[in-house]
Amino acid sequence: MTRVAFINPNSTIAMTTSCARSFVAQLPEDYHVEAITNHQAPAAIQGPEDGDAAVPGVLDIIANGNFDAYVIACFDDTGLAEARTITQKPVIGIGQASFHLAALSSGRFSVLTTLAVSVPVIAGNIEVQGFGQICDGVYASGVPVLDLETAPDKSREIISSHLQKMTVKNPSDAVVLGCAGMTNIWNKLQPDHQITLIDPVAAAAKLIPVLV
Repeated sequence: MTRVAFINPNSTIAMTTSCARSFVAQLPEDYHVEAITNHQAPAAIQGPEDGDAAVPGVLDIIANGNFDAYVIACFDDTGLAEARTITQKPVIGIGQASFHLAALSSGRFSVLTTLAVSVPVIAGNIEVQGFGQICDGVYASGVPVLDLETAPDKSREIISSHLQKMTVKNPSDAVVLGCAGMTNIWNKLQPDHQITLIDPVAAAAKLIPVLV
């Protein structure tokens, strides 16, 4: 049996539970997933300061873990580069996973994330990870991370309106949903939009069997 650590870099247990449930649903049956909350972190990761505060806890979890693979379930790929220096096991960031899947499915993509404070972090990751030439922009929906848990219907309406505008601007792009919490509304968003919507949690799940 393949053992996977699904690490939520923020400290909100409800988000760990709901996102891990979505992750498990995408994996083969012979995978065992342990959902782990980073209690040494802010309740939500929104911008570089929150991300920096969460990194030590993420690295502690990986350094003390005994898994076949690790998934960092924050779209900012919090601590991803550092994590890969402390284990030889695969470490997947859901942001990077979704960029790969978007590139393979549509060739070009845009990103719709939560708050504007997260845009520079994500745009920087896209450049560093080599996707800058095929990304047509990173946009903020204005939906706070935890609203995806506490007010999913309202969040979906706001995100859907942004997706409609993005479809007009770049109709051939895939759109990457730029937050782990958006995995819980992907199945309600996709039927309403003709463009391909990439769920980052599902993207990581699809890549795990390839890398392990």
